[in-house]
Amino acid sequence: MNNTEMLIADNIGFVREKIEKAAGRSGRKAADIKLMAVTKFRSIEEIKAAHDAGIRLFGENRVQEALEKFGRSGLNLPDSSLHMIGNLQRNKVKTILPLVSCIQSVDRIELLEEIAKRLSGETQQSDTAPFDAASRPLKLLFEVHTGEESKSGFTCSDDIVRSLEYAEEKNLCVCGFMTMAPLIRNPADKTEAEAVRRSFIKLRETAEAMQKRFACFSFTELSMGMSGDFETAVEEGSTLVRVGSRLFYNPDSENRL
Repeated sequence: MNNTEMLIADNIGFVREKIEKAAGRSGRKAADIKLMAVTKFRSIEEIKAAHDAGIRLFGENRVQEALEKFGRSGLNLPDSSLHMIGNLQRNKVKTILPLVSCIQSVDRIELLEEIAKRLSGETQQSDTAPFDAASRPLKLLFEVHTGEESKSGFTCSDDIVRSLEYAEEKNLCVCGFMTMAPLIRNPADKTEAEAVRRSFIKLRETAEAMQKRFACFSFTELSMGMSGDFETAVEEGSTLVRVGSRLFYNPDSENRL
């Protein structure tokens, strides 16, 4: 095992320990919380090291990067799943569908319409699919804007309702919600920490309200929490944390791997 592999394995162990403690504080089981490795800007070597250390869920922000790393000419990880977690343009839906088992960043009905259109004409085999992660039904999460100003997401509950009605009509598999909390610039700032927690609470309450209205769906997934705030997210009900830099960070270097 080389230095990169040891470092990433240690980081994953550290994050899992933090998840377990946060889960305990909120009366939950760590086994109920998925750890995703966000592989934006990460090399094949780093992704392989994360996989060797037990990671089986990966998230990509950009379609082209996903294609290069997880397409036929990239990694071969038949026991793993890839999620699209970044902003997705309608003209990229056709390309990303064969690669992923879930799109977490559904933020408008127009994107939902494109996904439904492409799924209706999708074939079972694709030259770009690296593994059977694209088995259907494709899972979808609605991204809700809860605090991070620069990020996308539904901002109006009426738009969420309208989109869920469309998803019900088209028999799409919407299984939960995703959000990005405000960035923490000063970890010691209580005001910033409270804003992050409110963001996660808002997503959980949104899911609860929509579940009461749409019994046809099972909103079991709350994707919230990243490297700087995943512990708070777990305390507030996250079922999936998206961690990138904290898994690949080298504490002995000024640079991140």
